[in-house]
Amino acid sequence: MKPVGAAVRGWVGARLPEKRHLKADLVAGLPGAIASVPDGMASGVLAGVSPIHGLYASLVGPVFGGMQTSTKLMVITTTSASALAAGSALSEVPDADKSAALILLTLLAGAIMIVAAVLRLGRYTRFVSHSVMTGFLTGIAVNIVFGQFPDLAGADAEGSFSAEKAFGVLLHPARIDLPSLMIGVTALLLLIVLARTRLALFGSLIALLVPTVAVVAFGLDSVASVADVGTIPTGLPLPQIPDLGLLSPSLIGGAAAVAAIVLVQGAGVAEAAPNLDGTRSRPNEDFTAQGVGNVASGLFGGMPVGGSVGQTALNTSAGGKTRWAAIFSGLWMAVILAAFSSLVGKVPMPTLAAVLIFAAVGSIRPSRVAAILRSGPSSKIALITTFVATLLLPVTAAVGIGVALSLLLQLNQEAVDLKVVRLVPGPRGTFLETPAPKVLASREIVVLDVYGSLFYAGARTLQVLLPDPGAAEGAEVILRLRGRTTLGATFFSVIGNYADRLSAVGGRLYLSGLSSEVSEYWDDERLASQRIALDMFPATDTIGESTRRAFVDAQKRLVRTLPT
Repeated sequence: MKPVGAAVRGWVGARLPEKRHLKADLVAGLPGAIASVPDGMASGVLAGVSPIHGLYASLVGPVFGGMQTSTKLMVITTTSASALAAGSALSEVPDADKSAALILLTLLAGAIMIVAAVLRLGRYTRFVSHSVMTGFLTGIAVNIVFGQFPDLAGADAEGSFSAEKAFGVLLHPARIDLPSLMIGVTALLLLIVLARTRLALFGSLIALLVPTVAVVAFGLDSVASVADVGTIPTGLPLPQIPDLGLLSPSLIGGAAAVAAIVLVQGAGVAEAAPNLDGTRSRPNEDFTAQGVGNVASGLFGGMPVGGSVGQTALNTSAGGKTRWAAIFSGLWMAVILAAFSSLVGKVPMPTLAAVLIFAAVGSIRPSRVAAILRSGPSSKIALITTFVATLLLPVTAAVGIGVALSLLLQLNQEAVDLKVVRLVPGPRGTFLETPAPKVLASREIVVLDVYGSLFYAGARTLQVLLPDPGAAEGAEVILRLRGRTTLGATFFSVIGNYADRLSAVGGRLYLSGLSSEVSEYWDDERLASQRIALDMFPATDTIGESTRRAFVDAQKRLVRTLPT
């Protein structure tokens, strides 16, 4: 092992800015910081708290998280999904306590992410299916669009979920404040038009500034501003101690939901933004980075952060070369906050609603949804179920349903994909693959191979697919299991029952190609304790050798048991 001092020096050395890329990273960080102003403020609104929490997160997340990432261009900042999840978790918290509860939620989420990294759970992100994640993110986007209708129109709306609030505004047009609607629509039109021009990188900021100037210039007092949501402090944030008195089971559950969303999204960002130097991303390091980013964000009064699809894409398109492009984005945000924090409170709420709606609509991928709907029934069920759950249930519940559905679909697919084939001895010691028989014949040797998972439902499916011994006398069955490093108790329970059925008619079961791990764990003593009687042949370096040995033993046994 390397000495601690050498390891620390190596870690620091790998994170120092590279002189040859310093200018490119410094310049690339500026558009990200500018875009983070409206995005961060909008995320605060989405979570139901002061927009300043989103701005603080956009400052702290990229700096502290960027120091840890293995995906070097990943920008760890506010995301719509984590903001909506945070808002859902805080829905029952009194308004006076929401800011403090958000900070505690962010710290808890960060701690959960770090624990996930320590436990090396990064590999499990692949168990959340593409269909479930698409349904969830599409539901999040639609929820954002519906949820921002009241702010866009300056209308009061009631309802237990976003769609109900949106339809409440549409069905009661008298509640709409016309100046607010005009400001919101103007911001939305600016975003749409500027997205098609060279000013696209600064579209959100322009759409923020122009309506703000209009509200001030024309004295549109009926238009709600950010200052109406909460006090906007001046200057940069300072570390603060969280209020542990707000800790509750629902807050912990909300933090777990935020952590799950952030980690799965972060894995997707890592796939979409490969490192320019060819090094591979390491999920557990990115887990740690997002965890550290959240802990730091919470300590400095921010909200949940994670790998952002949009900001990472902007970082790449702006010419970022190393992790310092993301870090500079946070540092540029510090400069912006120090110089212009007093102006934040004047921003009209309808413009932030417009920014959120525009971003949410842009995140929907109709072609991806259509492709999944054209796939098999399992993919359709996963997509539609998760989408509906996200629309109608709290985000915490929707995440739980999505994860559970992913696992169920995985188990179901493993069971459905299981296939048993027969291997018939061919010339020169080879085996030919043929369909497995439904029923065994007396005094014959059947060699079987299995494709697919043998865990849980897969093992139960194997039980159905194995040839029926029936009344066959002296049938010998060899089950080839090469390449399987673990076999569970369910598998051996199934195999034990099958071995008993063969033994009842004078037959025998053989397992060939077993890995050393399986052979050592399921030794004679353990098999005897389970009352399982069978012959086991460990795998060798020569493919098929253990199966041929089992076949020879089965032939010898048939000879010994021939009637005299």
